[in-house]
Formats: sequence, C-alpha cells, structure tokens
Amino acid sequence: MPKNKTDNFLKAIKKYASAQKTAMEGEVRQLKTERLKEAEEKAKRDSERMKKDKLIETHNRQTAMLASKTQEGQRQLFIERAAMTKEVFDLAKEKLNEYTKTAEYSEKLKNSAKEIAEFFDGKDCVLFLNERDIKAADDLKSFFGGSVDVKEDKTIKIGGLKGYCKSLGIIADETLDTKLEVQKEWFVENAELSVL
Repeated sequence: MPKNKTDNFLKAIKKYASAQKTAMEGEVRQLKTERLKEAEEKAKRDSERMKKDKLIETHNRQTAMLASKTQEGQRQLFIERAAMTKEVFDLAKEKLNEYTKTAEYSEKLKNSAKEIAEFFDGKDCVLFLNERDIKAADDLKSFFGGSVDVKEDKTIKIGGLKGYCKSLGIIADETLDTKLEVQKEWFVENAELSVL
C-alpha cells in the first residue's frame, strides 16, 4: 500500500477513534451526571425520611412525657382533693359530735323518732341507736304505736337513729352518719374539685 493511502487510512482511524473517544467521554459525562443526580435525589429522600423519622420519634417521646406528667398531675390533684374532702368532713364530724351534746340534738332525735313512727303507722319495729343515745330509748319508744325493740348499733358513730319495720320491709335511716355520708357524696360531685 502506498504510504499516502496508509497515512490517510491511519488518519481516518485516528479521527474515528478520536470521535469515538469524544462520544464516549460525552456519554460518560452524561452517565456521571445522571448517576450523580440519582444519588443526590436518593440522598435527599433518605435525608427527608430520616428527618421525618426523627421528628416522629421526638414527637412520640414528648407525647409520652406529657402523658406521664399529666397522669402524675392528676394523681397529685386526686390526692389533694381527697385530703381536702377528708379535712372538711373530719371538721364536720367534730361539729356534729359537739351538736349531739346539745338540747337541740335531743329534740331532733325525738322529731326523727316521731317521723319514723308516723311512717311505720303503728306497726312493730326495731329502733337502732348508738351507745350514747340508748339512755333516751324510753322517750323515743313512746312515739310508736306497736311494740318497739331497741338495740345498740355500733355502726352509728355520731348519732341519730334507724328504724326497721319487718312487716313493711323498710329501714328508715335518720342517722347523722348517713346524712353526713350523703353530703360527702354531694360535696365530691358538686364542689368542683374534679380531676381532669
């Protein structure tokens, strides 16, 4: 082959190789750009997911802490409410115990006996009194038409009386203990000491 033809052939091969090299370099650059863009997008998605996971974790931890503190606060309020209620009713019980030593209480005891006697309408019954009030039994029995059996009731701590009529199947409770307990229930419901 003539030298000129060989030179031209080599030049054409070099030119083709150079064009191929340039094309390949362009493809590599484009591929690198695409891969880099994909990697950046993946990193961004991973970063966003990690941020979201951290936010959720932080939110859950703070919610649990808040719930725990709220529960502890409610427990403390419950304890304080119970202590306040106890204090109020201990004082009321003291006042009622003082009241049972008065003439006014003796009259109230008689009035309660009259009301129970009217309710039982001459039927036989049993009267229950606390230890201190047993001495008034004869006076109280005088209000009843039927036979009356009087018994000491250790559950009556403050005072008052209970009557039981077997034939009617009724207990009439006029004890200060029960009245105080009813007031306690009312107080708890209405004193606005509720625990949220």
